[in-house]
Amino acid sequence: MAPSATTAAAAAARRLRGPLPDTRGAFRPSGVIGVEPTAEDEADFTTIIDTALTPEQEERIRVPDAVYPQQRSTLAVHWHPEFIPIPLVRERMGRMFPGAEEELCIPTQHNELLALNGFSGVEADCWSEEFSQKIQLLAHFQTEKVAQAVTFRAMLEHTADYRRTQLDCLLDALAGASQGGRRQLAQQAAALCGADASCAAFAAAVARKLRTLIERHRGTMDRNSLKNKLVRNFLNRMRGRFDPAFIGRVQAYVNAVKAAVKAAFPSVYYFAAQEMIEEIRGLGGCIVIPHPEQFWPVLLAGYDVDGYEVWNPQSQRYTDFLISVTAEQNRNRRKNRRELLVFMGDDCHMGEKILPPTDQDPLKAEREVGLQPAWGDLNLRKKLIADQAGRVCVIRRYTERLSG
Repeated sequence: MAPSATTAAAAAARRLRGPLPDTRGAFRPSGVIGVEPTAEDEADFTTIIDTALTPEQEERIRVPDAVYPQQRSTLAVHWHPEFIPIPLVRERMGRMFPGAEEELCIPTQHNELLALNGFSGVEADCWSEEFSQKIQLLAHFQTEKVAQAVTFRAMLEHTADYRRTQLDCLLDALAGASQGGRRQLAQQAAALCGADASCAAFAAAVARKLRTLIERHRGTMDRNSLKNKLVRNFLNRMRGRFDPAFIGRVQAYVNAVKAAVKAAFPSVYYFAAQEMIEEIRGLGGCIVIPHPEQFWPVLLAGYDVDGYEVWNPQSQRYTDFLISVTAEQNRNRRKNRRELLVFMGDDCHMGEKILPPTDQDPLKAEREVGLQPAWGDLNLRKKLIADQAGRVCVIRRYTERLSG
């Protein structure tokens, strides 16, 4: 029988030469942690799930780190406000791009419709039957067209609820639950990242603490807080009480388990991509395929979409290839199909910007709404200009489609 998380944690503690004093400025022994939330855990958890911004955090959103006065157009149709008020984001953009003369800016929260300046958008999870994998669609609308979109909103709510259950799977795997082979996922992840028993035991105790805290606050917390990164953020709060190097090793283990859980997460309860596309088209919406590194094979499926994201901060490998492929498809497209447009997405997650620098995902934190440097790449610009696929052209053509 496998030892419990508490037993493993105690065994890990006994391997230490002696506990450090539990005082301010000193770290507690790595691996020594109970499964019941302490007052410090409670305080950390409430801080993490609090979506109210302090004046300092509001100012951090308002004032960008850099200004781009030479950028004359802004295309932003793939970004996530999360819990940051959109007017603050708009103020930041105005300061970042003071010379912008043309703009198309539509928020795309995960599985939640949000509106801005007469347009609404969402990034929807769905299931591609052709490729047997989950994909995502960026859907954009005139806001008035989705004012009464009862069915579509219900589809998004179902998808959001299901996606939130991935956190349950992660916590189960970390805690050592055997259901659905999640214990095996954790063991495989430990082997891949070289995590020892103390890392696994610590993560198991953290998972149990989070289970208790989530249930305690479920009635009052924002449901959008129920994401995998809750574990990351909670662990980061512990860096002041435990050896940061040890917490770093635990984070590496948690990331490996998360990747295994995401790979094994059942997609059968997502709506089929064709169902989602038909519903979006029925509402007069437009569709862009994001995340080129993951979803470029969808080009072969022949989906009824308006365009493809060829560049993304986390997906830059196929940009040149995808520009060429979309141009080729446009040359050979059927007469009843609209021209495919080329998009670039910043995929900015605004909530990352208010975290302490030590808690941020640095790659996500540096993203900005409307900042896509690839538009200015000299090699890419030749192709884009030749195919009339530059940023200004895309803004005008896509705005026309959305307004039609």
